[in-house]
Amino acid sequence: TTWGNMSLQNSSSPLMEQLMFFHNHSMLIIILITILVGYLMSSLFFNKYTNRLLMESQNIEIIWTILPAFMLIFIALPSLRLLYLLDDLNKPLITLKTIGHQWYWSYEYSDFNNIEFDSYMIPSEELINNSFRLLDVDNRIILPFNSQIRILITATDVLHSWTIPSLGIKVDATPGRLNQSNFLINRPGLFFGQCSEICGAN
Repeated sequence: TTWGNMSLQNSSSPLMEQLMFFHNHSMLIIILITILVGYLMSSLFFNKYTNRLLMESQNIEIIWTILPAFMLIFIALPSLRLLYLLDDLNKPLITLKTIGHQWYWSYEYSDFNNIEFDSYMIPSEELINNSFRLLDVDNRIILPFNSQIRILITATDVLHSWTIPSLGIKVDATPGRLNQSNFLINRPGLFFGQCSEICGAN
């Protein structure tokens, strides 16, 4: 995680790898569409022999109906597969309960008795060397490696959104509602998350 990074973070879960593949797949299609439309527009403006009084053409209408339909299919099929993988729950080894507050997160390990704690963001003036501003917290979650993890998320006050970009997970925390997701960490390390909702001062 670095400031000013314009690309996606390095993948640390199979889910994030699939999301990155879909991103690259969609970007390729978008670039091809942009090149095609740019070529057609430039040829229209700079070709002196273009029929500018053309009122209709069945062939053109068929082409610009079928071609976008095929492009949408090539985007929709990987997207639907990915949506299925996002909601697929595979026998989790551990369940983590996450509760959003203004302005901190509470965590409970549901498989163990009395393991719960609050996690506050470290203020900028209290950061030590090699710490990340607005990302480091005082109590970090410890999760198993190469194991399926289920996360239950809710909030007590306003809308929050629990996010760890390098794991490809982002789940809304809504008061009065329990949301669920799952992930698997296939690369050990220290991963930074954040609240991806405009929920208050931090």
